[in-house]
Amino acid sequence: MHDLPSRFNADILRDCRALSPWTDMCLFLSNSGLGPPLPENHRHGWYATNQFSLELIFHNRMKQYPCLTPNSSLASAVFVPFYAGLDIGRHLWTGSNVSARDASGLDLARWLTSRPEWAAMGGRDHFFVAGRITWDFRRQTEAESDWGSKLLLLPAIANMTALVIESSPWHANDVGVPYPSYFHPGSDAEVAAWQGRARWRRRPWLFSFVGGARPNRTDDIREMLMSQCRASARCALVECRKSDPTCHSPERVMRVFERSVFCLQPQGDSYTRRSAFDSMVAGCVPVFFHPGSAYVQYRWHLPRHYSEYSVFIPEEEVRQGRVRVEEVLMGFGESQVRRMRERVVGLIPGLIYGDPKRRMESMKDAFDVAVEGIIERVANRMRKGEDGEEENTLTLNSDGKNQWEHFFSMAMPGK
Repeated sequence: MHDLPSRFNADILRDCRALSPWTDMCLFLSNSGLGPPLPENHRHGWYATNQFSLELIFHNRMKQYPCLTPNSSLASAVFVPFYAGLDIGRHLWTGSNVSARDASGLDLARWLTSRPEWAAMGGRDHFFVAGRITWDFRRQTEAESDWGSKLLLLPAIANMTALVIESSPWHANDVGVPYPSYFHPGSDAEVAAWQGRARWRRRPWLFSFVGGARPNRTDDIREMLMSQCRASARCALVECRKSDPTCHSPERVMRVFERSVFCLQPQGDSYTRRSAFDSMVAGCVPVFFHPGSAYVQYRWHLPRHYSEYSVFIPEEEVRQGRVRVEEVLMGFGESQVRRMRERVVGLIPGLIYGDPKRRMESMKDAFDVAVEGIIERVANRMRKGEDGEEENTLTLNSDGKNQWEHFFSMAMPGK
């Protein structure tokens, strides 16, 4: 692990008041990035974790990683503890120009390429965590109105692997890892106890939706899903409004997911949303409407065969009024539902990030899965050399619909 100058991580935390115009990130970055503990009457190991705190959580877990070596020549991979998401987050809504947004990334590239560790593989054995979606780091132009930074497009940084909470299916230098949830256990026993609760919890709701409408998006199906939910006696709806803090209450959100068999997970502000992981941690079977919401994202953490743990309903079918979600979900038999729920419960350890201050003995959490994935990825790069092919990505062309259908078909059972 590189010992970076403090301007790339610790100094960003010290300036935590500037990280978000709406959220007290100083509070949410406490407890090694887990945030404040949930009330004492809640279950142990639960925190009010911000969805953009992954860099700090991962860094603190890496500090405790038992296989760290100070000798880079012996290392299988090199971790770069740059808080990329926290860095860009302080610029996204403040009117910062492109030079300010790109400054830290360019500085990091200069620092890394001057190091002797870089020479071994030109950075292809280096990785870092950018705890926001990939699109925050892929600005295509120098126009001030264009979104984000160009971090992932910098030649040196493009040689590295970035772990992001939403990856690009069209690029090979970033990999999707789970959003942080609220559950951060410190022992195998705590995980097993929670799995038992999720497995046997009474679930009176057939399905539920927690979220708000996106009235400024003409292609959004959320309002249609909310309307179907309101019309059903089998659906629980938690409608998020700016004036209502309900959706920011972990207890309220998780209580609904724990009591639901299926949880609707349409696209968020981007393809993915944190809610998908909160619902699976609660033992609820996710219902996806776009393959970009999970199936092309989290290949190290989720089964390749989507039907093992989730339901897919094409959003176009909902948009055109050709399906009712309740009817689709009622079509699953009791044994099918039981198998899917059991698969979701079994996935829980690999979807959560354990408490950095403690250590699980035998279970592998999302951190362990990601590090193992990185080590295997670097080993493959070493075997294939500079010209070796990366993992499959979608091919850029004008027919976006066919791109998704082709990639989605690869996740079908038997493919």
